[in-house]
Amino acid sequence: MTTQTATTSVKSSIVVEAPIERAFSVFTEGIGSWWPPEHHILQAELAAMVFEPRQGGHVYDRGVDGSECHWRRVLVYEPPTRVVISWEVSPQWQIEADPAKTSEVEAPAGPASSLSTATSSVTERVGSRCAMQSGPPMGGTWACAGSRNV
Repeated sequence: MTTQTATTSVKSSIVVEAPIERAFSVFTEGIGSWWPPEHHILQAELAAMVFEPRQGGHVYDRGVDGSECHWRRVLVYEPPTRVVISWEVSPQWQIEADPAKTSEVEAPAGPASSLSTATSSVTERVGSRCAMQSGPPMGGTWACAGSRNV
């Protein structure tokens, strides 16, 4: 018997009045400047968010006590036009170790001009009924129906 998992895409766009290189840099390496500091799953207080700018790199939080929480991987890194990052956090704000249950966030940039467009696409592959609702992070939070632990 084969179980099929539904794939859902959620897309959100923002317009950034900055050169494409600057917008890309702030979205990636400057993640700590725009990500809400209270949205982390460390036990300790957040000291820094780190983005390793390369394919195969990680995005992780570092606590004031030196602890680290690796919650994303950089799957594609093509500055300044495209980055794809895994989302390895479940809707219950726990690390998701099963790659089949993780999601991806893709941020392709718009035309290279003083007005650039960044689009985020979250692909949810966990098979539960999840929907994006307004609020942080990334302009939304996951709300899931049912009690399935994903």
